[in-house]
Amino acid sequence: MPSALIRALATRRGLPTVDAASIDAFLVPAHGEPEHTILVFTGEPKQRAESDDVAVVLPQILGAFEGRLRAAVVSRTAEDELKARFHVIVLPSLALTRGGAPLAVIAKIKDWSDYLRIVEAALAPGAPALTSGAAPRTEFHFSANGGKA
Repeated sequence: MPSALIRALATRRGLPTVDAASIDAFLVPAHGEPEHTILVFTGEPKQRAESDDVAVVLPQILGAFEGRLRAAVVSRTAEDELKARFHVIVLPSLALTRGGAPLAVIAKIKDWSDYLRIVEAALAPGAPALTSGAAPRTEFHFSANGGKA
């Protein structure tokens, strides 16, 4: 069952919930809608505390890129079926698409600057789509203190 914060994405923010039967219709923009989307894969919030954090950040992302993308929550029952299609490995994740093509996946919670950078890159006109043969994109971050606390 989704948490109150995830349910609020639908009730307060008006985001649709999509599943395997409705995802393709959602990905086709209506007249005047942006072609870019963010699909929210939450996972089970009781097992993944960051799901609620992502639910809090998503409206801020939509506000920062207002009019440039739209969003939907992927139904928990459809997540396993849709994860491979959108290159989602870790939950929670935000999958960015152009039409039906996945462009980037943001796993778990990130720094605000990372969201801005990744979303801006995905919205660029020449942003390449992720391909089936592509390996997952991994970023390594090293601290200035060499890993010492």
